Amino acid sequence: MSTPVIAAAAPAAPALEAIRELVGPKGWIDDPVDLEPHLVEERGRFRGRCLAVVRPADTAEVAAVVRHCAAALIPLVPQGGNTGLVGGGVPDGGIVLSTARLNRIRALDPADRTITVEAGMILADVQAAAEQAGLLFPLSLAAEGSCRIGGNLATNAGGVTVVRYGNARDLVLGLEVVLPDGRIWNGLRALRKDNTGYDLKQLFLGSEGTLGIITAAVLKLFPRPRATATALVAVPSPAAAIALLARVQDRCGDVLTAFELMGRLAVLFCCRHLAGIVDPFEAPHPWYVLIHLTSPRAGDPLTETLEVVLGEALESDIVTDAVIAQNQGQAAAMWRLREGIPEAQKPEGGSIKNDVSVPVSRVPEFLALATGAVEAAMPGIRVVAFGHVGDGNIHFNLSQPEAADRDAFLAEWDRFDRLVADVATGLGGSFSAEHGIGRLKRADMRRYKDPVALDMMRAIKHTLDPVGIMNPGKVVVDA
Repeated sequence: MSTPVIAAAAPAAPALEAIRELVGPKGWIDDPVDLEPHLVEERGRFRGRCLAVVRPADTAEVAAVVRHCAAALIPLVPQGGNTGLVGGGVPDGGIVLSTARLNRIRALDPADRTITVEAGMILADVQAAAEQAGLLFPLSLAAEGSCRIGGNLATNAGGVTVVRYGNARDLVLGLEVVLPDGRIWNGLRALRKDNTGYDLKQLFLGSEGTLGIITAAVLKLFPRPRATATALVAVPSPAAAIALLARVQDRCGDVLTAFELMGRLAVLFCCRHLAGIVDPFEAPHPWYVLIHLTSPRAGDPLTETLEVVLGEALESDIVTDAVIAQNQGQAAAMWRLREGIPEAQKPEGGSIKNDVSVPVSRVPEFLALATGAVEAAMPGIRVVAFGHVGDGNIHFNLSQPEAADRDAFLAEWDRFDRLVADVATGLGGSFSAEHGIGRLKRADMRRYKDPVALDMMRAIKHTLDPVGIMNPGKVVVDA
């Protein structure tokens, strides 16, 4: 595929006026008050600027906007729900292209078990549409009520069900993408097998809008769960949690849907700051595991199976206590404990976030080494570790020492980012497990990414976007 190099830029003002006329009043925002939500990221670390927010109504309008921007060399920043955590959707000039109006279901095929949706659909709405058809779209994360599926795919979102269903890229059969020159690549195919050369969709999944704008996708659907079991388990150590994971996998197979680890401090913060949250155990424990099983077979004895596994683990001293949910309300309370951790950290002051992964077997080693490194660097720092231990992804968050100055603590973000990333990469892991690169992790790309891999990424970027208008300054770092 060749992309023409644009020889000269047209004046920006006429191009912007043409775009404004193209999208109409519903598709154009330039009032400073209305722009504000599009200029800041979720955690407030980055604040941007832009000329306008453009909200095209369909793929043809997206393509026309891109053509105008390419001709005038106007940077474009694609933006979905703006729930990203690494500054990938924060503009630095140019225009923001919001997918909010691309929010239609184009097709739902129960026989093929696929749903074709536009990029601006909210993730929870995709889940609901699948459920109404008696099926399941399994991608699940804390922001699912506001994040949009195009952003989920562009960032290769993870979430709590990766141990069973994989990341976002594993749930995609086909894509429709507007390329940086304004052409539309129609790769909306529902094929499970298509061995005809390069799998082009994988270029755009996880590219954070630097290679093109995803406008629609064909997504895989799965049987709807008809039996579930949820348990909160106390374990003495991360090593015990990994041993328990192996036992659950051996006994339960692919009905294991989530396996989440939480340190004591994370649970304590939730009990302290979130209404209705209580520790279900009489005595505190150093580590907690949330286990969730699901099956499409209504009669599957998941609770009984979980009781057997946990009973054996108790006898082996892998587990010190356990509570199995007896109804949906109890299960929801257990999930509230896990999902409320980021919210519960806020009243404790500044929080430095780390999203890393290591091989599952090395999670205990990572937690020990990273905890030792950060505590040596700042006495009194409080480690709030939790995450998707079933796939090796740990959110190694750091709360400020008590009575410390919040701003002074947050000014140490880069130093602690490097300490934690050094440990993770030294164990064969990644400095970004599911949040992406954006602006936050660009220095880490230079420091840890294989130089040959970086050269390949630059080559792909230059081939598809030779003038560099697509989300400039994100992901791909200069040589």
